[in-house]
Amino acid sequence: MKFLVDNALSPMVAEQLRQAGYDAIHVQDYAMASADDLTILERAEKEDRIVVSADTDFGTLLALRNQQKPSVSLFRKDTSRRPQIQVMLLLNNLPAMSDAVEQGSIVVFEPKRIRIRTLPIGKI
Repeated sequence: MKFLVDNALSPMVAEQLRQAGYDAIHVQDYAMASADDLTILERAEKEDRIVVSADTDFGTLLALRNQQKPSVSLFRKDTSRRPQIQVMLLLNNLPAMSDAVEQGSIVVFEPKRIRIRTLPIGKI
């Protein structure tokens, strides 16, 4: 499983995912800190990476483009902004969400629940 961490999150998220044994890159590592969301999605799709972000625009872009990939994991505004907590949430829930993100999904981390929405949006 490979990750592309968006600029909405700390580079520490990518670093801690790497320390846990995952292939994780922060957009800053690609000199893409000012890249628009569509460019980031395209890079993630090209490299088969899961976008990790707090920016809900990624879900909107995927819905408008009727795309199945890349998968996106979102930390909603009420979840902790601490990178250690974000990584812990992600790592602790990877077993439950791995099949969904392999197929194409948006995973939304909220303070009291996790929602998984299959892509493309509107798919029955």
